Amino acid sequence: MSWHVWLAFFGASWVISLSPGAGAIASMSSGLAYGLRRGYWNIFGLQLGLLLQIGIVAAGVGAILASSTVAFSLIKWFGVAYLVYLGIRQWRSAPTEVEADEATASSSGPMMMLRAFLVNASNPKAVVFMLAVLPQFLDPAAPLLPQYLIIAATMCAVDVIVMTGYTGLAARVLTLMRSPTQQRTTNRVFAGLFFGAAGFLSSIGRAAA
Repeated sequence: MSWHVWLAFFGASWVISLSPGAGAIASMSSGLAYGLRRGYWNIFGLQLGLLLQIGIVAAGVGAILASSTVAFSLIKWFGVAYLVYLGIRQWRSAPTEVEADEATASSSGPMMMLRAFLVNASNPKAVVFMLAVLPQFLDPAAPLLPQYLIIAATMCAVDVIVMTGYTGLAARVLTLMRSPTQQRTTNRVFAGLFFGAAGFLSSIGRAAA
């Protein structure tokens, strides 16, 4: 991959990561609930999901999702159901005593990582989007594996920075979320965002993706 092609992909990676989506919502939600340090479990889980998506495209399975209505629909509706589940869980989350410097957390780090992984892994639109975008930055005459490794490293590095920003911004709001009423309102706002993301995903057709 040439230097100018990588710079173009680097810029595209920022646009992709900064675009509001389920990953950004999950990052802000974990930042509010657990703070920035524990929020990295969520961020790393999102990167595992991102790596899976890149791997699917690199393996050519993305072409199946792009051409098969059944495969696309199965993954899409799993993603919709999972986002709805996250929304319900957020809505029912009970207010807790929080401190600005150390948020109490009932979820273990690995569970946070698993939930974040599923958020990205259950989004077929992202796979099909990558299938349409990534080949534009590949040189078919050169070995593909090194190019995909560069793409994966670049996208993950950018996404970690962006999701850290989302998580850290939300974590700073912890100082304002002391009362049960404020926490309950915040939980329901994020629940609404998860429901909205689920509704958006459900409206996507294979041809539109």
